[in-house]
Amino acid sequence: MRRKPPNGPPPEGGYVRRVELRRDEVPSYDAYPFNIPCVRGLDKLELDRHVTIFVGENGSGKSTLVEALAVAIGLNAEGGSKNFNFATRESHSSLAEFLQVVRGSEREQDAFFLRAEGTYNVSSEIERLGRDLFASYGGESLHERSHGEAFLALMVNRFFGEGVYVLDEPESALSPSRQIAMLSLLHDLTHQRSSQIVMATHSPILMAFPGARIYSLSENGIEQVKYEETEHFKVTKAFLSDPAAFVRHLGTPLTS
Repeated sequence: MRRKPPNGPPPEGGYVRRVELRRDEVPSYDAYPFNIPCVRGLDKLELDRHVTIFVGENGSGKSTLVEALAVAIGLNAEGGSKNFNFATRESHSSLAEFLQVVRGSEREQDAFFLRAEGTYNVSSEIERLGRDLFASYGGESLHERSHGEAFLALMVNRFFGEGVYVLDEPESALSPSRQIAMLSLLHDLTHQRSSQIVMATHSPILMAFPGARIYSLSENGIEQVKYEETEHFKVTKAFLSDPAAFVRHLGTPLTS
């Protein structure tokens, strides 16, 4: 049965305060995933009580880090809640085995790992577990919706509150207008339904969540940055200011 949504923000400090790498136990920093710069230099990583966002280029380690965090707090590597244990392909890294999760004074009542590329597999697992679960996911099979609709429906109907929700590149399933709608949903979850969000994203729209703690992952490791300092913001702003300048070298003029 779906719980009555709580009121207010998450507890001071959040459900997960920080994550630490047990560096002395790492077998080698020359092998994956410990050779990724953001992991190789990782010691203690503080999480925001509301929203923590990881940004960076492809291959920077965003998905590796959020996946490991999800597994470290007890979630299925391919997505779902703590009750999901399916695996279509064992491909997650060993990083979670070396992470220490430092929790706050209160324990979350809900948790879910949602990655855009795994929505189909999560939807299939829901069907396998039985139609009785459909009520918690919008009343019908998620396979009967488009990818983006299924993704939002899952968040709207299944994220009950008082939870830790880990998201991996959710913009992959969403149009810009749906990303803005997602911002509103995230604000409701964090400020009215006592939840904490950890997210990896390329989307400058989702990065704009007010007050989010943003970590930039690069060859230099991991550092906290302001929204306007992210490469995603700078490139998007420059492109929208003069899109013709960006495509002029292609030899194809823009048309209305």
